Amino acid sequence: MAAVALTRILGHSEGLDDLFESGAGRRGTARDKKPAGSGPAGTELDPRDRALARAITTAALRRLGTLRQAIGERLQKGLPRNSGALEAILLVGAAQLLLLDVPDHAAVTTAVDLARRDSRAFPYAKLVNAVLRRIAADRDAILATSDPFDIDTPPWLRARWSDAYGEATARQIASAHGREPSVDITVKADAPSWAEQLGGILLPTGSIRLTARTPVVDLPGYGEGAWWVQDAAAALPAKLLKVKPGETVLDLCAAPGGKTAQLAAAGAKVTAVDRAEARLDRLKANMHRLKLAVTCLRADVGSLDHAPADAVLLDAPCSATGTIRRHPDVAWTKRPDDIPALAAIQFQLLDHAAGLVKRGGVLVYCTCSLEPEEGELQISAFLARHPDFHREAITAAELGGLGDLVTRDGDLRSLPSASIPLADGTILDGLDGFYAARLRRATPAEIN
Repeated sequence: MAAVALTRILGHSEGLDDLFESGAGRRGTARDKKPAGSGPAGTELDPRDRALARAITTAALRRLGTLRQAIGERLQKGLPRNSGALEAILLVGAAQLLLLDVPDHAAVTTAVDLARRDSRAFPYAKLVNAVLRRIAADRDAILATSDPFDIDTPPWLRARWSDAYGEATARQIASAHGREPSVDITVKADAPSWAEQLGGILLPTGSIRLTARTPVVDLPGYGEGAWWVQDAAAALPAKLLKVKPGETVLDLCAAPGGKTAQLAAAGAKVTAVDRAEARLDRLKANMHRLKLAVTCLRADVGSLDHAPADAVLLDAPCSATGTIRRHPDVAWTKRPDDIPALAAIQFQLLDHAAGLVKRGGVLVYCTCSLEPEEGELQISAFLARHPDFHREAITAAELGGLGDLVTRDGDLRSLPSASIPLADGTILDGLDGFYAARLRRATPAEIN
């Protein structure tokens, strides 16, 4: 299954989450040349095997540059043409040998078996065996020369982040992407008590960082809907609205609903809007588990006709480069020309969202992107177009005292390389990359 997933991700830019939620290898797509389930992976996997396949795929994507280099150096004539899933099979084997706790013989044998089961990779089964055995023998040397920035980050992202943040910070971002991310949760209420009950760490922002490896569905409070999984950085934009009970809020591009849940738990009257039916169904299921009352509306945010609200949250579609540590496929499925295309969509959505804010109301715009065109530059252009809006600066106190997350202009900018100091002096690392700006619409009196 891991080889099927890698083939689809690297060959067709399909998403890691989408594949494993729908079952890679179990059904075909319009682009498949073979019948569903005919690839090198099995057609049905039990939960344990599925979890292992996902772990292999994730590790391979996180260190894809290192794996490709190691394989390439051991293929004298390069990757054979028309060799089917050969590259994916080699990547799966190399990931197990170099990055996961899988015995060498098991990783090599499995890869050879996969090659023999793929009609076009079959002639190269012996080559798979030879290459992977050489990688196993050279494991220490390969890992010693691996670099998360120079090797495991696509060149266009290296250049972008170096331009935006300086090379030193760009290298720290890449290093963060190479580490296993933590699991953070947001609770409805009484975070200190839940942190103690779950054995987690209460972060200064109010999120709880889990320390146990227990599946979240088996933890206390999940079934009762007391909390939900949400990265600590992703939990910040909704807090910036500072909604009061009874206020009306439009949550635009709302699915899967983490921010929706925050707003509803604060007592706001929330209308969650998303254009994708499947995503909206997932949001509804999440709200049902959390026992939160939310109005769900399937609509295109760019043409939404709705009464103005006290507060509007626009979590705009973006490149998602701030989430690469959780979704390493993003680094390899996005392209440079995606950024201006997405920025154009954000431009249009922001302009429409502005008209959905009451006079005197607040608009929070956010993206999980590291790219300035989707963040700082987007808001600068918006404010130039909309003189009836002004930036309402974010303070360190609103972010649990994490002043490093506040930009010079008073916006939120978190980086995957950010550190989180705790009261006892402990320093934690790991946040998704987020940008958010809080914009206040002038009242008629202020305009006059």
